[in-house]
Amino acid sequence: MLIFPAIDLVGGKAVRLYKGDYSQMTVYDDDPLNTATRFEAAGATHLHMVDLEGARDGGTPNFDIVKRVVENTGLFVEIGGGIRDMAVIEKYMDAGVKRVILGTAAISDEAFTRRAIGRFGDAIALGADVKNGEVAIRGWLELSGMTLDAFCEKYQAMGLRTLICTDISRDGAMQGANRALYADLQRKYRMDLVASGGVSSMEDVRSLSALGLYGAIIGKACYTGAIDLKQAIEEAAQ
Repeated sequence: MLIFPAIDLVGGKAVRLYKGDYSQMTVYDDDPLNTATRFEAAGATHLHMVDLEGARDGGTPNFDIVKRVVENTGLFVEIGGGIRDMAVIEKYMDAGVKRVILGTAAISDEAFTRRAIGRFGDAIALGADVKNGEVAIRGWLELSGMTLDAFCEKYQAMGLRTLICTDISRDGAMQGANRALYADLQRKYRMDLVASGGVSSMEDVRSLSALGLYGAIIGKACYTGAIDLKQAIEEAAQ
């Protein structure tokens, strides 16, 4: 299983939200490149980045930071947040980003999502951010009315390779990953599944790895020291 340490961006800074609440934000680094470099030094090969302002408002307000991380590290960088048209995908790809993540667009613009998957293939991932069984959109501020299973069935049939599933109720709360959710998804679907939200202990890492998941995103636990990133990467690789 791959470990994806996470950098969430607001105002060019590395931040974390509590359960997706923009009013409960902690700034961890004024220069996210420092954080990315530290993750790489700990053995990370992959990096998950989210432009939280882009997710909420659209656009790419933190693009320059993402580009700097790509240019100054050897990390496989994936980025989500506000990616709602082909021009933005191409902008990130041209900057060296390896995978872009569509969230709101997968609900609001199925035709665009279909075109993106058809054109860019494995370089497209979808983010299913789940609250009370529904997929949330627009920076987690709205519920879409679509169930997680309906979302997965639709896009697996469309040829999606990578699904990132976040349990919003666990994100940033240090309450542990929703292992039952990921076990259920792993059993039902053939996509490469990435767990996100609440991964806060080595036991979470071991349990998710034992499920055979493709990857796990670790956010707040990397910043607080609850998880030793180097150890997590080593154990997940086993």
